[in-house]
Amino acid sequence: MVLPGIFKPRKKSEAELRKTSKHREGSPLSPSRRSLSKSPTKSIKEADLRSRQRKSSSRSSPKNIFDTDVHPLNLPPDEREKRRSAMSVPSDPPTPMDVDQDGEASSTTSTPPPSASNGFFDVNGAANEPVTEGPTSPVPPPHRYKPSTPPPPKPAVDPEACKALGNKYFKNQDYVKAIAEYTKALSVEPESVTYLSNRSAAFMSAKRFDEALADAKRGQELEPQNAKVLHRLARIYVSLGRPSDAIDVLDHVATFQAVTPVERASATSMQSHVKQAEDAIRKGTTGSMAVHALDQAEKGLGIGVERPRRWQLLRGEAYLKMGNVNSLGDAQGVAMSLLRKNSKDPEALVLRGRALYAQGDNDKAVQHFREALNCDPDYKDAVKYLRLVQKLERMKQDGNTAFKTGKHKQAVDLYGQALEVDPTNKGINSKLFQNRAMASIKLKDYKSAITDCDRAIALDSSYVKARRTRARAMGESGDWDEAVRAYKSIAESNPSEPGIQTDIKDAELELKKSKRKDYYKLLGVEKDASENEIKKAYRKAAIVNHPDKNPDDETAAEKFKEIGEAYECLSDAKKRQAYDNGDDLVDPHEMFSQGGGGFPMGGGMGGMGIDPEMLFNMMGQGGGGMGGGGFTFSTGGGSPFGGGGSSRGGRTRGGGFPGGFSF
Repeated sequence: MVLPGIFKPRKKSEAELRKTSKHREGSPLSPSRRSLSKSPTKSIKEADLRSRQRKSSSRSSPKNIFDTDVHPLNLPPDEREKRRSAMSVPSDPPTPMDVDQDGEASSTTSTPPPSASNGFFDVNGAANEPVTEGPTSPVPPPHRYKPSTPPPPKPAVDPEACKALGNKYFKNQDYVKAIAEYTKALSVEPESVTYLSNRSAAFMSAKRFDEALADAKRGQELEPQNAKVLHRLARIYVSLGRPSDAIDVLDHVATFQAVTPVERASATSMQSHVKQAEDAIRKGTTGSMAVHALDQAEKGLGIGVERPRRWQLLRGEAYLKMGNVNSLGDAQGVAMSLLRKNSKDPEALVLRGRALYAQGDNDKAVQHFREALNCDPDYKDAVKYLRLVQKLERMKQDGNTAFKTGKHKQAVDLYGQALEVDPTNKGINSKLFQNRAMASIKLKDYKSAITDCDRAIALDSSYVKARRTRARAMGESGDWDEAVRAYKSIAESNPSEPGIQTDIKDAELELKKSKRKDYYKLLGVEKDASENEIKKAYRKAAIVNHPDKNPDDETAAEKFKEIGEAYECLSDAKKRQAYDNGDDLVDPHEMFSQGGGGFPMGGGMGGMGIDPEMLFNMMGQGGGGMGGGGFTFSTGGGSPFGGGGSSRGGRTRGGGFPGGFSF
């Protein structure tokens, strides 16, 4: 290899140049050589010019010792970079005319003509003639320089530094700042699973579970087989009350990595409690077990996480199943909580309607069911309960109408039919039992009334009206001792119950009255019997219990006497009212020993008392016993008994029995 600058080129003489020219003329030349041979002087000048340029370049940059025609890929990196910088200077591309330009007119920055192979002289001093293009010396392909794209600018935020700082804040439990740092890192690398996972953990610790769920799900999308991300996702699902989703995630993890029972414990426990609540509502007879199961499930929720909507509806169902006053209020509270978030929630509307229906407010219940159907016309529960309430309300109103119109037997039947419509509704059924008991009391069927009241109280232990009706039925049946105790028990548990003290006084009065002779019972009539019914009953009782008719009955005379007393009291309106009110009554036996007693006395008797037995004995004599129509006492002087003789005083046939009663 010939190094430029070591051997100085030797100038050829005129003779040598001509000799060379002649030699070339004798040999075939390429067109380019022919063109050069036509002007040897010009070629010499160009060669001389290139030589001077190389010398000047060698002196100015001694390090540039490489041929300018060497392919760039064969140059050292430093030299290649220099040439690349030089080529970046815009210059006009060489034209065929450049080859013919004088050396003085040529620019030092112009590209050497492609005819020159090296541009140097050989070692022997002979000028290296420009080599024309031909099959023996292929020209290297042109290498156009394209300026390389500038390197991307360094980001203003270093994600790794933000991550490290976020981890530091996380360890110090400053979760807000940790979230901010992880967010900065994600702004640079939004698809970094590590940053997403870290921020999800920070969101969980900050009790922002919805945002934590979003990051965890994004991490799952980017790396479906990342066990760490999936386990965190399962924990978030449990914290949000979604145990089924958590179990699905853990089942997916189990396809490529073992999952321990401890890792499944929280999700499976929560799911088990929810299932217990559902079974208790669907199959059980009480809602308390469902409420307990839901309480246990809610212990696994994250702090500040609201109960899932489905759990709230289950709790409302459980309260309805319990059926007492407090639980029905709790059911309404659950429904109102859901309706505050969405006033058009058909399930919440039906829940509140059912609570109102259980409380006996059927009109408002119907309104809620209809509104639920407006929100969802195909909601079957709304249709079901709307029809149920309408049917029950219609039958209840029919029973009330029959009771008010005095058709008590029909009312009892209608209330019984209404009880078969919805056996599960404790509130409305307790009222129906109480209404039927009232109708039974009117029918004097006290035993049935007491039984219906017991059923009503069993459905609703706080139903005071049913307890009062039962006490009344006990008293009407004759057990006023039990009635007084029942009324006092109601007063103790409900001292503010209106009218309870009046009921106690009335029951105590009836108890005192029950201790004396029951004139109504002696005559065999009801307390509301009319005057004619009392007269007929007295006549019948007097005939049946007359001593002459019962000579072998030692008590007949006493019974006959009591019947007379009963009639004497009940046949007088004022005395009957005093008797019914429980006032102290004058003994009818004593009335005959006083002037102006039961029978009008006067004249010669001067208010003489007459034994009632004597009067009744008189009734058995003369005129064939009781025939001939009775007798009357005459007023005026002399003996009260006129006409006829008798050892016991003149008695005459004719006249009438006391009070105008005639047998």
